[in-house]
Amino acid sequence: MSYSNLILKTESSKCLLCSDAPCAKSCKKGVPIDRIIRSVNFDNISGARFLLKNNECADCIDGDCVSACNRGKFDSPVDITKLASLLSEREHTKPKNVDLTTDLCGVECENPFFLSSSVVGSNYEMVAKAFEMGWAGVAFKTIGMFVPNEASPRFDELEKEDTSFVGFKNIEQISTHTLEENLIFFRELKKNYPSKVIVASIMGRNDEEWTKLASLCEEYGADVIECNFSCPQMVGEGLGSDVGINPELVAEYTAAVRKGTKLPILAKMTPNITSMIPPAIAAIKAGADGLAAINTIKSVMNVNLGSFVSSPDVGGYSSVGGYSGKAVKPIALRFINEMASCEKLKGVPISGMGGIETWRDAAEFISMGCSTVQVTTSVMQYGYRIIDDLIDGLKRYMSDMGFNSIYDFIGKANEKIIPADDLDRSYICFPRFDREKCVGCGRCVLSCYDGGHQAIKMNADNKPILDGKKCVGCHLCKIVCPVGAISAGKKINKN
Repeated sequence: MSYSNLILKTESSKCLLCSDAPCAKSCKKGVPIDRIIRSVNFDNISGARFLLKNNECADCIDGDCVSACNRGKFDSPVDITKLASLLSEREHTKPKNVDLTTDLCGVECENPFFLSSSVVGSNYEMVAKAFEMGWAGVAFKTIGMFVPNEASPRFDELEKEDTSFVGFKNIEQISTHTLEENLIFFRELKKNYPSKVIVASIMGRNDEEWTKLASLCEEYGADVIECNFSCPQMVGEGLGSDVGINPELVAEYTAAVRKGTKLPILAKMTPNITSMIPPAIAAIKAGADGLAAINTIKSVMNVNLGSFVSSPDVGGYSSVGGYSGKAVKPIALRFINEMASCEKLKGVPISGMGGIETWRDAAEFISMGCSTVQVTTSVMQYGYRIIDDLIDGLKRYMSDMGFNSIYDFIGKANEKIIPADDLDRSYICFPRFDREKCVGCGRCVLSCYDGGHQAIKMNADNKPILDGKKCVGCHLCKIVCPVGAISAGKKINKN
């Protein structure tokens, strides 16, 4: 990472990402400052530069945007002038035309981005707003024949240093709207947004309920049925993730859903299992057309060491809940790779979810074999507006890579994942130190000595030097360097 990128990331991360941002409202030239900073935050620096267009900030002397910054009310404001100056050094390019249309079990989608089944898509007004902003579809919040009695509060986040929402826990259950209300939402959404895709997430308590729910959802306008076999909060007999770990029950309920509908069926898998393959195969054999993964992970989080109550605290108690957010992305990708690489599941469509916040996250899921991706936690933090950078960032990536269609790179990453025993272990890749960029903080020495192989020392100029006889090429030093002054260097044959 260059100093420029580091400063861009660091400064933009100070932004509060305000709704109706005062910085943009105060700009006399109409520069979309909020969009520009948001683009940097969401890993779309080239998109941010494009929004700056002719570098309108270069000759600005008013600084009204900085004065208006809400961060300045309790801290130093975001240095918008510096951000604009750094961005102005980049090329001003427009991405080539690429095709973001994709397919979900035979249903055409204008782009791969869906709201996942949760509170972010739980009534007409919410979903209508998301559709109008550019989301291709919604997996509506799970509906059933009953309305749960919810706890309060039911959300909490896991933090690391100054970063909130590393992980997110919820003890949310299925829709608190009645079945009749939800069906009316489906009917009105399909009537007013016929080109958008409505995935009806359903959960029954027995065969008859699964069949009836599927039939009603088709009648009221759903395009796809998603069977929620995976919700970790629904722990009653025959509900949620207790279904997903049981291939026989998955097969029984999938068959019951197929009995009630001709629509495509997605089976939503639980990660609370060693392998998704047995229940996934059972679902496909019983009539499912595709798979969705992953749902949230059973978790206990944030124990208060005064009261010894984990979060969220509901009257002095808590419960096992569902863990989601950026932290679960590696787990989601592992499960998706497992299913996409299984010979018995070859060609089965997958809708992926779990920790998707940026276009880059989405592209990783697509490269693992997902034709669509679903998002919740990021929307809960930043709102539906993130669709702008999801679409723009993905277009720019595809344009840069020469991809004309989503299908040009679906599943391409799977061929690069091989058994550990097949990895080339004949060489050591030593780290390379950029001593001009190095600030002499010593983090590499500290981590290598205390967590690695004591292979790095500081010289008289307070710059790192490597002991090649001790270095094993683990690259821990590269990971911990806060200024990106360490990169992969030469590969040296062990023999």
